[in-house]
Amino acid sequence: MSGALRSAVRARAGDRCEYCRIRQGELPFAQFHLEHVVARQHGGSDELDNLAYACQQCNLFKGPNLSSIDPATGEPAWIFNPRQQLWEEHFVMQGALIVGTTPTGRATARLLQMNSRDRVALRKRLLHGLSNG
Repeated sequence: MSGALRSAVRARAGDRCEYCRIRQGELPFAQFHLEHVVARQHGGSDELDNLAYACQQCNLFKGPNLSSIDPATGEPAWIFNPRQQLWEEHFVMQGALIVGTTPTGRATARLLQMNSRDRVALRKRLLHGLSNG
């Protein structure tokens, strides 16, 4: 994809992962990805309105998935779509944890492993102003 498209996606995202909200600068040695909200295999395009800025972990765990299981109910739920939904309507920060407040939020947090040990440790370091190195 073009550098201009990558720059547009990054700017729209405010230089942060649109899923876990970590900033690119907080992971200086990791290249963030242009992520297809709806994967090409499901008919998604390479257009700006189908792309999200995502850290490597969120992008790799999301893969082509459009849904997952809400761990609170065991029912299928759509995962978060940053092009159609607001983060604050599905998630809250509780210290270093990202807590899903809706079936979509819970299913997304589970699928993307937003509260994996390494991610929580990173957010704790960032909350306390320590370097991530």
